Amino acid sequence: MPEPRLTSQGMRVLNAFIEAGHVELSGADISERTGMLSGTLYPILIRFREAGWLKDRWEDDSPIELGRPKKRFYRLTPSGQRAFERGQEKAMSGAIAWAR
Repeated sequence: MPEPRLTSQGMRVLNAFIEAGHVELSGADISERTGMLSGTLYPILIRFREAGWLKDRWEDDSPIELGRPKKRFYRLTPSGQRAFERGQEKAMSGAIAWAR
């Protein structure tokens, strides 16, 4: 599978993990950190998970015990970290070229 195209929205998602200190984040956490609505966010999370940039897991507790649906947690993988770094480099080279 080819790598997903890394848009500014995708960079915001990856940056949320960087700023959080590489901890697991739920979709709601990521939405809060990025300001993205679920219709924009979840397709990005799916693409990044399929590309291996994110790993996911479901919350362990039962929805009955929780009194709510289970949350899915995501974490950044080393390949996701590298994708973020490549995105930063590309953005910086574009900014430098624009400034010339």
